[in-house]
Amino acid sequence: MSSPKRQMKLGVSMIGLGYHVAAWRQPDVPADGSPSIKHSVEVAQAAERGKLDMVFLADAVGIREYDEPPGALCRFSNSSRFEPITLLAALSMATERIGLVATLSTTYSEPFHVARQFASLDHLSCGRAGWNVVTSVTPMEAQNFNYETTPDYDKRYGRAAEFVEVVRGLWDCWEDDAFVRDKATGVFFDPAKMHVLNHKGPHFSVRGPINIPRTPQGYPVIVQAGTSDDGMDVAARFAEVIFGAPLTIKASQDYFKEVKSRAQDKFGRNPDHLKVMPGLSTYVGRTEEEANEKFEYQNSLMHPVVAREILSTVLGNVDLTPYDFDGPLPDNLPMSNASQSTFKYVTELAKKDKLSMRQIAQVVAGARAKMVIKGTPKQIADHMEQWYVEEAADGFNIMPPHLPGSLNDFVELVIPELQRRGLFRKEYEGKTLRENLGLPRPSNRFFDKKAVAAE
Repeated sequence: MSSPKRQMKLGVSMIGLGYHVAAWRQPDVPADGSPSIKHSVEVAQAAERGKLDMVFLADAVGIREYDEPPGALCRFSNSSRFEPITLLAALSMATERIGLVATLSTTYSEPFHVARQFASLDHLSCGRAGWNVVTSVTPMEAQNFNYETTPDYDKRYGRAAEFVEVVRGLWDCWEDDAFVRDKATGVFFDPAKMHVLNHKGPHFSVRGPINIPRTPQGYPVIVQAGTSDDGMDVAARFAEVIFGAPLTIKASQDYFKEVKSRAQDKFGRNPDHLKVMPGLSTYVGRTEEEANEKFEYQNSLMHPVVAREILSTVLGNVDLTPYDFDGPLPDNLPMSNASQSTFKYVTELAKKDKLSMRQIAQVVAGARAKMVIKGTPKQIADHMEQWYVEEAADGFNIMPPHLPGSLNDFVELVIPELQRRGLFRKEYEGKTLRENLGLPRPSNRFFDKKAVAAE
């Protein structure tokens, strides 16, 4: 394959101890690593050593309470994790160039808090912050915020779109040079360069301004993972990075084309300013045999009761207990109020490959229904290059099966192969996440209005 002039973008999802549900049982994984700053620093520094664009912290604002089938709940390690902004603030002091991206929900947060938190992180990190915009979908999250159940789908996405618009407005309330800090005159900020947002909409009434200067990046990078129709609209309108979950190159190509076309045609955006980065979990070996051994060993650590539970979870907490686990996935499963795209991917894959529920559970357990590949550095680079060159992806969000070992394998074995092919950087292009992703710094809406009025 011929390599294009552009280069792929790479992030790593550093959730807990790894993406495989049995990651914590690996001998070289610190079982107490989730609440350990030492573990998190080791992971972030490994990613920076590989010149990756960003580390990404997925998050949820609740933990599962249901235990179905019985005995599954106590076998999961993801009930313990840092609050992401707190952790990334600490990691900003232990890293220099890598982007720091965190999830914060629009369903149970307020725009002013989110705008201030990410602006603070962007200042602390000298321009490396990113916000992963999500809507919360689980009842246990709702019940932590004075709701009995999750708000309906349309309400969540309507609120999310307005939420992001308010946050971006708050980030604009101070012009870049508003804080003059002139000791001679005693003027700390120029009042003509401080603006009141005065947003009033269906979901929010927010005055502003935010009480922190405009950030080094103008806006922290906005990340999204929407693949439903409404989610795709939010992504096409606002997102600069999209984390996707397609399991086939055709599905990813269709999504890549659709979301970029929608960004351009519906919202007037440059499609190159939206980076599509599907999730990818890798088992890397110096030989195929070694890669297969790593894959089989990791899956051998997964308890059967966990396999059933994780399949239920990725399908939206569908009750699978009435069905034979060694039989096919039923055709009449109800689509829940959770991720419609994941439900579709998993059910179609099971049907296409004629997998039993036990077999499809083993597939999705490896990376929570994201793509899993195994092989030599050349084989994995071949796969990544094909998706990249054939416009199925601008890069990938690497989802290591276990941390830090799987990430170290990727950095030490796959990154050099990608660099040899000219597909990935050898040094960072800039100091900010935007510079490294090749994204422009957004203009300030209030400054632009003043400039137009002055003409």
